[in-house]
Amino acid sequence: MTETKKRLLSPRLLAFMGTMILANIAAQMIMPLESLYIQELGASVGQVGLFFTVAAIAPLFLQILGGYLSDSVGRLQAIAIGSLAGAAAYLFYIFAPSWQWVLPSSILTAMAVAFVAPSFQAFVAEESAEETRGRVYGVTATMYAVVNIIGPLLGSVVAQEASFRTMYIVAAALYGTAALFRVLMARRSRKASAHQAPRGERDTWSQFRGTMKAVFGLLVGGGIVTWIFVSDGVRDIAFSLVWRLMPIYFQDIAGLTLLQIGALNSISAIVAMALMSPAGWLSDKKGERVSIVGGFGAMALGWLVFVRGSLFWHFIIMQILSGIGWALVEPAYSSLISKAVPQKLRGTAFGLFSTSLGLISLPAPWLGARLWDAVSPIFPFYIPLVAMVAMLPLMWAKFKLPDSGPDGGDAGLPEATALAAETVVE
Repeated sequence: MTETKKRLLSPRLLAFMGTMILANIAAQMIMPLESLYIQELGASVGQVGLFFTVAAIAPLFLQILGGYLSDSVGRLQAIAIGSLAGAAAYLFYIFAPSWQWVLPSSILTAMAVAFVAPSFQAFVAEESAEETRGRVYGVTATMYAVVNIIGPLLGSVVAQEASFRTMYIVAAALYGTAALFRVLMARRSRKASAHQAPRGERDTWSQFRGTMKAVFGLLVGGGIVTWIFVSDGVRDIAFSLVWRLMPIYFQDIAGLTLLQIGALNSISAIVAMALMSPAGWLSDKKGERVSIVGGFGAMALGWLVFVRGSLFWHFIIMQILSGIGWALVEPAYSSLISKAVPQKLRGTAFGLFSTSLGLISLPAPWLGARLWDAVSPIFPFYIPLVAMVAMLPLMWAKFKLPDSGPDGGDAGLPEATALAAETVVE
């Protein structure tokens, strides 16, 4: 085992996490309040749902490309490309005269997420040993959780005391700084790499087809990856119905201020941050499915408090339980997927996963807004509760890894797909 693997977090991973924290403080400044900004620019509740449905189209074309580039040109290089697009997105947010003009920013943001997200998960896996992977994901998730504490509070304070546009200017400065450091890291990594393939041997169409065939085999092969995909699909549809409506519900129905809305987002992050590392240890010792099922059980209980409550302290309890669930689920899910997918297919697998789930849940924000108008504002929020409770027995039955190799690479792979995975990425 190398010196890097002996350390829980390598120096390169620590530097990388610094850029992730800075960039995502900016992202979390705006995300909890974005729906309210769209409203301020003249959109109705139905148009807010339509906006986020249209905005979800762009990732469908970019997630697979981002994951494949991560596997082929390098994790840090793909992240640098996505970061430049993400920095450009803030210009549309700042200068948009109406809500329709914010749509181009969603395409650039989708490009940033498509290139960064698959690379992030794969990079953490490659900087860790299998026997400590749950703990590494737990520690990095703990570090990352600070963005969900600082970001919503900072964003809500700036928006309430100044304006939404000022909030976006501050976020743009933070994200631009992170993008600059990511580009510098990518250049240094490219120069230092001793394993870069010669020009003309990478990114070929035949290699891309072979990689896609192998990853698609993972999704439909009937192994653990298939069931992760099924459960994630149900969860993604249910939560996509309501995530963008929740800030509007808090403000328009529950009567909360912007600062209270930001504080609620931070509460769950504080709880998750405190518990993430112990949860990673639990995942390593007891198995990923124990943490995942326990986490979703806690989230379901919190969601029950939310749909039955109406006061600020009810929402605080809901966020505490959500933070507990988040802490249990996050490192365990990442560890489970990283062990179920071969190392050199991880980026593409995360990209295809996100694309497939995005396609399934594409109309969900629009449908959630329709249910809000047609039935009642609280009705769509019951759907995630039902979905989580229904998925608990399936996850317990199916989220158990078979015996794996030294890196867990072929767990859940049908034999033919495992062979394909080895032949297309060398």
